[in-house]
Amino acid sequence: MTRTIGIIANPVSARDIRRVIANATALQITDRANIVLRVLSCVKACGVDRVLLMPENGGIRHHVRRGVDRSINQGRTDEFPELEYLDYKISSTVDDTMRAAREMRDRGVSAIVVLGGDGTHRAVVSHSGDVPIAGISTGTNNAFPEHREPTITGLAVGLAVSGLVPPEVAFQPNKKIVVTVGDHSEIALVDAAVVTERYIGARALWRTETFRELFVTFADPEVIGMSAIAGLLQPVTRLDPHGLHVSMAPIDKATILLDTPIAPGYMRDIGVTGYQAMQPGQVYRPSIPAGSIALDGEREMSFSENDDVKIELVTQAFRTVNVGGCMQYAATHGLMRREKKY
Repeated sequence: MTRTIGIIANPVSARDIRRVIANATALQITDRANIVLRVLSCVKACGVDRVLLMPENGGIRHHVRRGVDRSINQGRTDEFPELEYLDYKISSTVDDTMRAAREMRDRGVSAIVVLGGDGTHRAVVSHSGDVPIAGISTGTNNAFPEHREPTITGLAVGLAVSGLVPPEVAFQPNKKIVVTVGDHSEIALVDAAVVTERYIGARALWRTETFRELFVTFADPEVIGMSAIAGLLQPVTRLDPHGLHVSMAPIDKATILLDTPIAPGYMRDIGVTGYQAMQPGQVYRPSIPAGSIALDGEREMSFSENDDVKIELVTQAFRTVNVGGCMQYAATHGLMRREKKY
């Protein structure tokens, strides 16, 4: 049986305004290509025969091809799986990511490896259906993709889709937030933030005085961005059945001042007036009559006094590869061992 996975590598993640106002660095195209090559060699070692990749014109494809050719020229003809790039016209927008996720889903891939930040992963999940994803951080704010060496992520994906690790260990459920303005809905994987600004503008959030509410699926004190606010107030794990709802205000009206890393190396005081568990199945509405809503750190939706706005937490929304679980299982069950032949 041919085992196939997909890889979506965003060549332009980590290039928003936070690169200007914060001390962040951009991951070069060669670095992204090297990550893809690491994943390819690891999934091949675990029995993956074929990989579908997202087409792009940023240069990743060229460097990956060069790496594969170099391996073949050195006599390592079986180091990488068969590669196929999806065939569609490149727009160099998020539409490329969403189309790749749809086509990979429709072609029956067993998992999708995603290189990008929170926004890229959100775009993939919105169109990947029940296909599990495995995230690799290459964005500005990387709250959703866990920080881990891509080699290990590739190994875990290979072990998971090959069936060497049982599904109840290999995959885990995730929460999402659904935001509806009128008849239009969008999702967030980590956080939905309500701000006073009505315009979308540069999209990325960085003017802290505009923050009014925050809804998160999980709250990790080890991440940066909007979710760091929740994480430093009350940690909530990815597997907890609830999220967190944080109310914010200008500093002169706040009851709590929270020193928060909202972008790489960018520390700011956040005014907080309260926080409580966000329960699934309950409808939340913004506390301000008009403004905009940022999803996973980027302003996506604006609303006015005339709009009906709903914010809801959904559990068991999509699946991810449980990288830590796969590697622990592989170690305790000897999956990477072979008897030495004399």
